[in-house]
Amino acid sequence: MNQRRSNLTPLKDILGALLNDSRLPFNPDDGEIWRIWADAVGPAVARNASPLWIKKGRLRVKVSDPIWLQELSLAGETIKARLNEKLGRRAVEKIEFRILSR
Repeated sequence: MNQRRSNLTPLKDILGALLNDSRLPFNPDDGEIWRIWADAVGPAVARNASPLWIKKGRLRVKVSDPIWLQELSLAGETIKARLNEKLGRRAVEKIEFRILSR
């Protein structure tokens, strides 16, 4: 049993190696968007829109209804700038707003 355990790689080592791999299709640091979202966009927007995913600088955001879709589409550049400012880097290149059921 001890020999079997010595052949196992700790999960933290595996995850650490994966997250530090530059070939990943996503940047693990982009996960910060979910933490800063409400602060960057404000409480009213945060109640009606939330990030779904980010990949290669493209952020998909689900929106509650067509009115918010139009409002946020017009404010997209401002939201992108605020997110990048809060993240301290240019993580978001483009934001796509979509109406999706909650």
